[in-house]
Amino acid sequence: MKPEHELILGGAKSGKSRTAESRAAAWLAADTARRATLLATALAGDDEMAACIRRHQQDRAARVPALATLEVPRALPAALQAHSRPQHLLVVDCLTLWLTQCLLPPQGPAMDDAAWQQEQQALLDALQACPGPVVLVSNEIGLGVLPMLREARACVTALGSLHQQVAERCFRVTLMVAGCALAVKGPA
Repeated sequence: MKPEHELILGGAKSGKSRTAESRAAAWLAADTARRATLLATALAGDDEMAACIRRHQQDRAARVPALATLEVPRALPAALQAHSRPQHLLVVDCLTLWLTQCLLPPQGPAMDDAAWQQEQQALLDALQACPGPVVLVSNEIGLGVLPMLREARACVTALGSLHQQVAERCFRVTLMVAGCALAVKGPA
């Protein structure tokens, strides 16, 4: 049986991460043989981001103590391949930050378009091949005015394309608005 992947989209502070954590808690509670790991893609580029990451880590540990965490700011496709198992749920939080590490990194060189296309395809292939379920979190940033900077517009375009391709491979797509989950694809 094919694993049921889910993409959870929403704006900043919409409840995306909490919803993903609740999916992990329910997964773990259903069977003591199950495991869950969060693949964290954030990379602190400044003190404020470092504090935000620490808050997320503390909150997550309090809400879902059995959810392990692995930091993978750039190596997401390899992490999916290495850690996916039928009885092991992977939570990716989040695709937006992963894309940012690739295209607008706070440290090191950005990927050119060819390298990004290759990395995106590696992620899609890894997701398709995962023997266990994956919950992917990402920001839906295409609902407002397009940014004025060329690099930022390119990221909006790349993220929109990534979301569409990931959604094709997911059993369920959920949109979070003000803490409320709206079923976009699949069961509520």
